[in-house]
Amino acid sequence: MLVLLGGSGYVGQAMQKRLTARGMKYHSIARAEIDYTNEASLRDYLRSVRPRYVLNAAGYTGRPNVDACEIHQAQCLAGNSVLPGIVRSACEELKIPWGHVSSGCIFTGDSENSSGFRECDTPNFTFRQDNCSFYSGCKALGEEVLAEAERCWIWRLRIPFNHIDSPRNYISKMLNYERLLDATNSLSHLDEFADACIECTEQEYEYGIWNLTNPGAVTTRRVIELAQKHGLSDKEFDFFESEAEFMQTAANTPRSNCVLDSSKAVAAGLSLSHVDDALEKAMKNWVSR
Repeated sequence: MLVLLGGSGYVGQAMQKRLTARGMKYHSIARAEIDYTNEASLRDYLRSVRPRYVLNAAGYTGRPNVDACEIHQAQCLAGNSVLPGIVRSACEELKIPWGHVSSGCIFTGDSENSSGFRECDTPNFTFRQDNCSFYSGCKALGEEVLAEAERCWIWRLRIPFNHIDSPRNYISKMLNYERLLDATNSLSHLDEFADACIECTEQEYEYGIWNLTNPGAVTTRRVIELAQKHGLSDKEFDFFESEAEFMQTAANTPRSNCVLDSSKAVAAGLSLSHVDDALEKAMKNWVSR
């Protein structure tokens, strides 16, 4: 049996579906049931149920986007920087392996590595460079809190999507905007990401950081082209002339645009399809609200 934190969130719900599909026993605990932001409460609960491992999908993401984190900074800091340390402390005391959902949005720009930023690269979109959104800064702090953590997997998610229309789905978000910033990014198919996290624990892959993005990269224009090809939209989209115009007219905080190198995960045997294939599959099987 395993314990899932943050099971009601976008990532947590996907993990629940994949765990159920695999016939795995798990407890998804809500804060109303067990206040897992309190170390003593979490430790006592874990001691009583003794799970094989813990999955932490809890955190704070702004709605409708990261601009909201600039307003709700206390919640963002607590969910993305403080909570990982609480879970670490409880799990290490009880010697329980655990995994933490992090973010690839702690990088920006081009990497010296042609395939993208690797797990060993130092994040460059953080409070330390004073160039980031509050959300990205907090996620980077969360990884710092877990430096040299014992028996811990850190799974980096980047711009999640799948075939189900949702306000949290990257494809849905793009289709609902009138103007878009054309940028090149890594993406994570949500269901493939959840499966990869579970495989890490079940197959006891090495602890540490894993970039769980679909291999390759894609531009915003390409995503829109694919969506129109599959009949998800017939409207004409307008694009900002530059990132500077986007920041001046549509955003309140800087955005991370980057590519992550997922070759470590692929070499280990985790099933992450090429980003073009993952997008095609999602759009072919699109389920509208």
